[in-house]
Amino acid sequence: MSHSRLPQARTITRSLMLASAAALLLAGCANPWQRFQAGASQSDLVAKLGPPKEVYTLPDGNKRLLWPTHPFGETTTAAVVNPAGVVVNIEQALTAENFAQAQIGVWTQQDVQTRFGLPEETGYFAGVKLTVWSYRYLQSNYWYMLYNFYFDDKGILRTTQNMVDPLRDPTINAM
Repeated sequence: MSHSRLPQARTITRSLMLASAAALLLAGCANPWQRFQAGASQSDLVAKLGPPKEVYTLPDGNKRLLWPTHPFGETTTAAVVNPAGVVVNIEQALTAENFAQAQIGVWTQQDVQTRFGLPEETGYFAGVKLTVWSYRYLQSNYWYMLYNFYFDDKGILRTTQNMVDPLRDPTINAM
């Protein structure tokens, strides 16, 4: 075998890797919440994303429309639409920054549901009388995480917890 072919093969391999990386970057730009911006119409959203899975009326009269990727999805496209049907805001709801806005002792189950949608999983810890709602998400678009909201028996948020998603944790699933 001639050694003169090795540099050419490396160049082709490197070119393919760069093209793949570029394709992934472009695909990342195609997230549903990035295709629209404030001022778009609700009808355009529904035409592209389908009917929202959840709709909540906000105190100011606007509506929050959610498109979760359950089961086991890590994204929820969320749009706030005014009464005239114009998008005020659109975003990926399930982010560490958005979860951090939850106010312990103030937010209720309804506040969490309106902000993030129905939970992926729920549970109850009888010993401490807390209900947990869990949401899967990608932290920094890389780490598979699970964010937990713990509510008392009156539905008031008492604490939160951020952890590696056990379903995607290679240290757990490798055994």
